[in-house]
Amino acid sequence: MTGYGIISPPLILLDVLPFFDEAFEGEALLVDEELSTFCHSQGHKRTKPRTLKNNGCSKCTMNTSAASSSGTKPKPGSTYPIKNLKTMQDFATELNQPLLTKGHTILIDMTSFQSGVTVSQQGTHVWDSNHVKLPHLNPPPESPNKSQSPSSHWDVTCRALRKLTKGNNSIGDVQTAIMSYNFIKKDKWTFDALYYYGQHLHAKDSNLHSLIPKMAKLALNLPDLIKQPIPLLRQQQNQAITMSQHQISCLLANAFFCTFPHRNDTKPGSEYANYPTINFSSLFADEKDPAKLAQKAQKLRAIFHYFNTVTNKTHDQDLAKPDGLVTFERTSIQKSHLPKWKNQKKTLRNLHISSAGSIEHDGTGMLQVDFASNFIGGEVLGSGLAQEEMLFYMTPELIVARLFTEKLADNECLKITGPQMYCFTSGYNRTFSWVGPYIDRVKRDIWKRRYRQIVAIDALDFKNPKGQYTKDNIKRELNKAYVGFHGNPKTAIATGNWGCDTFNGDPKLKALIQLMAAAVAERDMAYFTAGNKELAKELQSMHEALTRNNVTVDKLYKWLKKFCENYAREQHSPTDLYKFIREKISHKKKIF
Repeated sequence: MTGYGIISPPLILLDVLPFFDEAFEGEALLVDEELSTFCHSQGHKRTKPRTLKNNGCSKCTMNTSAASSSGTKPKPGSTYPIKNLKTMQDFATELNQPLLTKGHTILIDMTSFQSGVTVSQQGTHVWDSNHVKLPHLNPPPESPNKSQSPSSHWDVTCRALRKLTKGNNSIGDVQTAIMSYNFIKKDKWTFDALYYYGQHLHAKDSNLHSLIPKMAKLALNLPDLIKQPIPLLRQQQNQAITMSQHQISCLLANAFFCTFPHRNDTKPGSEYANYPTINFSSLFADEKDPAKLAQKAQKLRAIFHYFNTVTNKTHDQDLAKPDGLVTFERTSIQKSHLPKWKNQKKTLRNLHISSAGSIEHDGTGMLQVDFASNFIGGEVLGSGLAQEEMLFYMTPELIVARLFTEKLADNECLKITGPQMYCFTSGYNRTFSWVGPYIDRVKRDIWKRRYRQIVAIDALDFKNPKGQYTKDNIKRELNKAYVGFHGNPKTAIATGNWGCDTFNGDPKLKALIQLMAAAVAERDMAYFTAGNKELAKELQSMHEALTRNNVTVDKLYKWLKKFCENYAREQHSPTDLYKFIREKISHKKKIF
C-alpha cells in the first residue's frame, strides 16, 4: 500500500551493535532525542535539525513554512502546523484514570504495580472456547493403559526447550525441538527461511548461540508469568486486555517455538478458522520466490533483535527498558449507534498534510492508523510486507494481538495503547530490510504505557477498483473509519493512503472518507502521502475549498453518492472526483 510512512520515530544516541556499522556502510549514526539523522521516507540524509520550515533534510521540505505558529488557521496554500495538533501528552490526566473497568482483563496485580513491582495477577485457569488455550494447560491424550499416564504435551515441550537452554544450538536443533511436539506436521512444515537467515544474515548479527537459550528460558516461564485466563477478543464484544511487556515477550517466545495448541489449523470449520495464525511456523517456511525468502530473513532479523532486547538484563537506557504495560482493546459500535451520514452537520477539522513526513515518525503521540487486514497483522508471519506487516516488525509486541483477536467485522476496530518500538527499517515490499536498533524514549502514562496508540482498521479490498464507487461501499468505509476514530482521548489522527495500492483504493476518495469520519469523531488529522507531492497538493487544495465554503459532512456525503451515480453511467470516461466536487461547490455558491 502507499501512504505507509514507515519511518522510525526520533532516535537517541545508542551503542551501535557490531554489525550496525556495516548496515550504514561505515557512516557514523549521530542522533539526539528529537531527530533521526536520516529522512527514511526519501532515503535522504538529514543535514540540519528539523524546524517548522524544514524537516532537516537537504532534499525535501515539509510544507509547514507558511503555517502560523500562533495556532490559528493557516494561510491559503499552506497546511495546518503539525505542532498544533493534539497528542496523548495533552491528555495525560485522562490516560491516567484507573484501568479496571467492565470487560477489561488485567494480567498483572495493579496494587503491586502501583508500588513499583510487576507481579502476575492470580486467577483460575480455564480450558474453553472463550479463552486462549495456553500450552501448559493442554490436557494429555487419553491412554488405553489406565495404570500409566502419558506425558502431557507441555511435558514434551519442556523437555525439548530445556535442551535448547544449554546453549551452542544450531538452527537444526531449533527445528528438532519444534518438531518434537508438532510431529503431526513433520511432512508439512519446512524451515528454509530460518536456514536462509542462518546462512546469509547470522554472520552480521552473530547472536543466535546466546539468544536461543534465553528465548527458550523465556518461553518456559509461561506458567509463572500468565496466572489467569486470557480472554479471546471476540466479535461484537467490547473487551480489553492489559498485560506487561514481559508477559508479551513470553507469549511471543512460545509463538516462536510454535507451542500454542489448536492453532495450526485454520481451514474453514476448524476451531480457530476465524483467528489469525500465531505460531511462527509459516514465517520459517520455504518460498518458491527467492526474493520472498530473503524478505523473511529480514523479518527474522527484526524478531531476533526484539528478543535480544527483551532478554537483555542490562539496559543502558532505563527509559527504553521494556518494563511497562500494553493495552489491547476491541471496540464494536452497533449499527443503531453509527452516524447517520446524511444528517451530519459538522464541517471538516484541521488538516496537516505532508508528502515527506510519516505516520510512525511525525505522528508520534497521535492515533496512528494501521492499514490493517481484518485478520490482525495480515501476512506478518507469511511473506507479505505492506504497511501493517512493516509496522508490526518495527513494533513486534503488536504480533501478540493475533493470539486473541478474532477477525474484525465491519463495525469493529482494535486499539493498542503503549507498545514500544524496537527497530527501524527501510524500503517497502521487495526492498524491505531491517536497518538497526531503535531506543524508544517516548514518554509513558502512570501505567507505564508509552504515549503511542495504534488503531487497526481494515479497508475493503477491491479486486475491481470500480467497486469502490457505490453508496454501500462508501458508507461501509465511513463507518469503519469512524469506529476507529471514535472515542477518547481526542488526539489528532495520523494516517495516509488507507486501503490504497494493493487494495486498489482511490487515494482521493479514501482521504475524503477519513476526513469526514474524523470530523464526526471530533479529531484533527495529519495526513502523509508517502512522497506523493501531487496528491498532497490536490488534497490540501480540496480541503481548503471545502472548509472555506463551510461544506458540511452531510453535504459532502450527498455529493459522493451523486458522484457514484454518475460514475455508474460514465465508467468509460468518469469525471475526476475532485473536479466533480469543485463543480458542486461552484453551484452551491451560485444558489446562495
